[in-house]
Amino acid sequence: MRRVRVRFIDTRPLRCSRPFRHLWIGTSVSQLGGQVANVAVLAQVWDLTGSPVATGAIGLATGLPAVLFGLLGGTLADTVDRRVVMRATTAGHLLAAAGLCAQALAGNRNVLSLLALVALASSCSALGVPARRAFPVRLLPGDEVAAGLALTNMSFQVAMLAGPALAGLIIACWDLPAAYGAQTVALVVSMLATIRLPVMRPEGTGAAGGRPRPKRGGWQIVLRRPTLWGSMATDLSATLLAMPVALFPLVNDLRFGGDPQTLGLFLSAVAVGGITAGLLSGTVTSRRRAGLLQLSAAGVWGLALACFGLAGPLWMALGCLAVAGAADTVSVVTRSALVQRETPDAYRGRVSSVEHVIGVAGPELGNFRGGLLASATSASFSLVFGGLSAVLAIVVVSAANAPLRTYRLPPAAGTPVAPGTDDAAAAAGPPVSDTALIDDLRRP
Repeated sequence: MRRVRVRFIDTRPLRCSRPFRHLWIGTSVSQLGGQVANVAVLAQVWDLTGSPVATGAIGLATGLPAVLFGLLGGTLADTVDRRVVMRATTAGHLLAAAGLCAQALAGNRNVLSLLALVALASSCSALGVPARRAFPVRLLPGDEVAAGLALTNMSFQVAMLAGPALAGLIIACWDLPAAYGAQTVALVVSMLATIRLPVMRPEGTGAAGGRPRPKRGGWQIVLRRPTLWGSMATDLSATLLAMPVALFPLVNDLRFGGDPQTLGLFLSAVAVGGITAGLLSGTVTSRRRAGLLQLSAAGVWGLALACFGLAGPLWMALGCLAVAGAADTVSVVTRSALVQRETPDAYRGRVSSVEHVIGVAGPELGNFRGGLLASATSASFSLVFGGLSAVLAIVVVSAANAPLRTYRLPPAAGTPVAPGTDDAAAAAGPPVSDTALIDDLRRP
């Protein structure tokens, strides 16, 4: 059996690519500012209404624009210079953040106007996500794409862990306007980083003209390629059937006395697991069996959450959540690398928008599903049934999708490969079916 070497996170993308470094800094800072603002919005809505329905409406104000405008953002990213899209949407997000800061300074008591600004910020962010996701694969050599995506996911996990704590400190010391101001400053930094990115037109749309843009959207592209729909179906199975966050308060009340510090530990445990996996992500990004890795990691996610549903001692519950967080990071990194490498650049924006919509809708619907099932049965049953259902669904996807199960990322440039092997086929470039797919999608 081949020995698996444990490797720390691969930092080559940050050291070797200045444009990627700018992209990573801008994205990381904006994510941290976004987490601070999320806590501020939650605190302000609760202060204004004292209603869990109103705080739940924050999810609608965030999620609906993300779904609606995410698909439009994919079309924009495949039509015009992606740098222009990122600049415009970051500027819009910055204006929304400044509006949040201004309404807090003015002592706003109208929750609808607050939610409208949240929806505006979510819309701008969603419009820019597909263009942002399409950058790393063009900025980095092929063998560094997975490492770059791992670094991006790592910064997100750090923001998830540090953002709420930073928000609590800022609100306690300087109140809500300072928290919104922190997000505004973060977006200014992100805007400066975005300005320094290179021109990034979709392939075939250069200044001298090129092939006509395909008329079909991202869903058709995904459904016509087994590796893409299989990867996204795996992610949707994991989040829709096993998302646990909505059940954290109920589990905390039933098992641990409702201590708010314990509730915070649940969220932190997931983030700690994700950060640990991120620090060791070189072990994952050096492996090329991306499809099998994603399927395996998604299965571990489901099993860990089923175990969380049965865990009695607090240490065991936190351990299960940390394992789930680590598995989620591995799944996200491998899925992102697979999707970006398997998608022709002319369609990368729209496929990224589909990936984004699934990434937003799956967890939200999964939390809703878990809450409904728990209200009819129990928190333990909902967690165990959801986790095992997710594992079963992933097994079905794996059995039905041999291209995903056997998929290998292309080898690094200059790596010798033996003729007739999977590595040789991967090194040869896109298969002939890519051409047929592109021609078919370009037909009216």
